[in-house]
Amino acid sequence: MRSRGHAWSIVVCVACVACGTKSDDRAAPPPPVVVAAADARHAAVVDAAAPPVDAAVAVIPETAPARRLWTPRLATEDEFLAYSKELGGERFAKFVIDLKSDAVYYFDVDVYKVHKDFIFQELYKKPRTRAANRIFDQNYGSQKTDFMMCYLIHHLNQDAWTFAFWDGDLATADHVRHAYRRMKQTFYNGDKVKFRPDSNYQEGVARTLKDVPVVFNDQLYQAQTFQSFNNGSAVGTLRFVPPDVPESELTFDPAEIVVIRTPLSDITPVAGIISETFSTPLAHVSLRAKGWGIPNIGLKQARDKLAALDGKQVYFEARDADYVVRLATAAEIAEFAARKATTHRVVLPIADLSVTAMATLEQMRGKDVVAYGTKASALGEIVAAKLTGFDVPPGFGVPFAYYAAHLKAHGIDAQIARLLAAPPKDPAARKQQLEALRKAIVSAAPSDELRAKVEQALGELTHHDPSIGVFVRSSTNAEDLATFSGAGLYDTLPNVKGSDAVVAAILQVWASVWNFAAFENRARYAIDHARVYGGVLVQIGVNGTAAGVLVTVHPTDPTDELNYTVNAKSGLGIRVVDGKKVPESLLVSWYNHGIRVLSRSAEDTKLVFDDTGGVHEVANPDAGKPVLTNRMAIVLADTARQLTHVFKSNKLDIEWVFAGDRLNIVQSRPYVTD
Repeated sequence: MRSRGHAWSIVVCVACVACGTKSDDRAAPPPPVVVAAADARHAAVVDAAAPPVDAAVAVIPETAPARRLWTPRLATEDEFLAYSKELGGERFAKFVIDLKSDAVYYFDVDVYKVHKDFIFQELYKKPRTRAANRIFDQNYGSQKTDFMMCYLIHHLNQDAWTFAFWDGDLATADHVRHAYRRMKQTFYNGDKVKFRPDSNYQEGVARTLKDVPVVFNDQLYQAQTFQSFNNGSAVGTLRFVPPDVPESELTFDPAEIVVIRTPLSDITPVAGIISETFSTPLAHVSLRAKGWGIPNIGLKQARDKLAALDGKQVYFEARDADYVVRLATAAEIAEFAARKATTHRVVLPIADLSVTAMATLEQMRGKDVVAYGTKASALGEIVAAKLTGFDVPPGFGVPFAYYAAHLKAHGIDAQIARLLAAPPKDPAARKQQLEALRKAIVSAAPSDELRAKVEQALGELTHHDPSIGVFVRSSTNAEDLATFSGAGLYDTLPNVKGSDAVVAAILQVWASVWNFAAFENRARYAIDHARVYGGVLVQIGVNGTAAGVLVTVHPTDPTDELNYTVNAKSGLGIRVVDGKKVPESLLVSWYNHGIRVLSRSAEDTKLVFDDTGGVHEVANPDAGKPVLTNRMAIVLADTARQLTHVFKSNKLDIEWVFAGDRLNIVQSRPYVTD
């Protein structure tokens, strides 16, 4: 069990709770007998006193190079390479320090995935029991009895070396000093290695150390010149996007590989993304890139490095530790064109326009997606599950029927039909026509029936308290699907007060069905725009003290099923997903409640509710401090784990808000990858 990576996915030792037996009278083991393997990285070790190896092992070719499964020192670079593994832009090894003999064991990470496996198999040499396992886990506490378990990492992009403990390890300052001393004595490059704390507790320990060099994850992140947010390859025209053009005026071609100065809060389909300022894997743009299956990287000084290729057809490949951007060959251009011709088709839930009730979330289930859209029906499913430990803010859904009636009553449905019959080929012209369509929707008078129904439902929701604001959110049938996320495509209006303002907000959310980015994204997936219907969720607003996003996967290690990735900011979470600034980022294990700090949010402002409606920006007195306490992070991970059972999926994208210590879930949708 493990979690690994760099700035966004750092090597993690996850404590195993498999059974084991503890032995307190062990001595240093004799030199192991080596049975050569065809692949030396998977050599098998046989203890001199152990039973004979079976025939399947004994027939391994004698000519294969042989080496031990562990070594007491890494004296050369070749030895480090032999015992370590590269993943996510880092090369990592693992070592154990025996506190009774002071022996050091660097073991083969391709054979033993976690420290505990190595210790029980090679040092204790006894079968496990649950009791022994519980005793062993004292070694993760501050009163260690037998072992210290550490990592040794070469951060390839920064060419930096660190050693670390599992993020849940309560190693003291003395433990850190001891581990540092023994590592330096047994590792050829020890003088370059610094201690890297990976949790709130370990950061506190690190700040007390005067005799051990320390580097924090924020410092490692800031030192990066390259970061892959989604691996892959593409061929397209390299385009430097002018930094002084407002986002609202930008248009993109699906055949372009764009170089942008800072992350965009929104983008239409492109072939690849290169940003000179790093974003976050959970920003809407990053989620789009992952859903599209396109390469997406952060690359400092990209314009200088790629200047000679501006405007040319290039081959672009993003990998864990590096990237390739060069002139494309004729064969690559042809191959990529054939690949693009394969269309990913998305089937939409068929809208039921007969439903006109303003149903509450308590009255909805997943099947009601046909009337109230994906966002509202998914929250209704969560409410119906009657889980504990968190809240879902109450709300009601405005069904598709009112959207369809509004379009028909004002002839806007005919305007849409004309647009869809002959959409302009020029992106700028499409954008202009869509803007005109949105204006027609918001300027058309809402029906008396809609006004009356909203006023009644809103009064019941807020208990007729005009000071209570609501979020007016999209809940279409073309978002939050298993094969189409739609993250950030449609509008959300925060802290709306009063029925007149809510009705106006509903019109704006309806109009956002025809946002340029929404239209272009649906076209990429061959979605029939005429079958898309605008539903709306009206939900009690939570004036969050912390908010953000959690995905129940590791963004850079798809094999890691134990750790969830959390992005958090103080105040409301609206800016977490725009990708403009790095939020607090954590890896949180639902399995053993380990919490790894990847980065801190250093924003000096935050968003809060305005008394008159909407939001405004205020100073953030807690800039640079933890956004989430350990307890909050654990509650969040435990809740997310419950939701994976509700939706029978291990890949969810969850939006959450804390009001003080109380968790609120405001959205759960599939985490979509191409």
